[in-house]
Amino acid sequence: MTTTPSWTVGDITVHRIDETPLPPATGPWLLPGATPGLVAEQDWLHPHFADADGALRLDSHTFACIVGDLRVLVDTGIGNGKVRANPAWHDLRTDYLETLTAAGFPPESVDLVILTHLHADHVGWNTRNVDGAWVTTFPRARYLVSRTEREFWAAYDMDEAREQMFRDSVLPVEEAGLLDLVDVPAEGLTVTPGLRLLPTPGHTPGHVAVELADHGATAFITGDCVHHPVQFSHPAIGACVDIDPEASERTRRALLASLAGTDTLVLGTHFAPPTAGSVVTHDGTYRLSPVPAGPHSPTSPDGPSKGRIGN
Repeated sequence: MTTTPSWTVGDITVHRIDETPLPPATGPWLLPGATPGLVAEQDWLHPHFADADGALRLDSHTFACIVGDLRVLVDTGIGNGKVRANPAWHDLRTDYLETLTAAGFPPESVDLVILTHLHADHVGWNTRNVDGAWVTTFPRARYLVSRTEREFWAAYDMDEAREQMFRDSVLPVEEAGLLDLVDVPAEGLTVTPGLRLLPTPGHTPGHVAVELADHGATAFITGDCVHHPVQFSHPAIGACVDIDPEASERTRRALLASLAGTDTLVLGTHFAPPTAGSVVTHDGTYRLSPVPAGPHSPTSPDGPSKGRIGN
């Protein structure tokens, strides 16, 4: 039986849909403040999230779950066959859709795609190439994005690489009438019972994170408000592509303070396996206490599986 790494949140099962590990050069480029010496000082990062020499481990994956009657995908990764300036993202050939289908979420079954923000490694599988044209991958889904996010990029002076990303991965969804812009207030936006969007600005102005809640259990999908667990110990470390670094740090500090000591399961969109954990205080800041995934039976397109993870 095919299984995917999964966690349970009440009766919601969250599946990690793997796309590709990111190369070692990603860490120094993306998080230049996370120097090898600084990373190596955090023993808890090894062996899961960093190598012994302080090299960061980062992944590209997305998350799929069923909330109520909705089959939900959070972010869509890098995508196949896309022209990208970043060589780690350029013209990929992964089995992402096969992995998604094996988890019980064939593309035609997805009802809702939540885009935490409009960066190339989060929107790529919005579309796929069919006979030379970029068409929506999830034809019956509504694609949700913050209105603030879309309007920011509409007014932004984009370079050719970003223009290309919009042409192949965002505009086709808009032209198909499937992109919904939503206003996300400070207290968050409930999309459906058990699923809430939370504003987490800084990386981009309209960035949102996703909260899942069921039967008293809660999970938080980060998007890019946190890229790597080293930022738990050093919240001031930002990404080189943060639009507003100061806002990004404020968001991270407030988020970590709100999660520390709770049972909320944090699921990192770029965290290497084990990907998830709880936030605990550590040496005056925080660390991620890993919660390993368990194998879970595929979720039937006709309804959620009744199996439970075994961890």
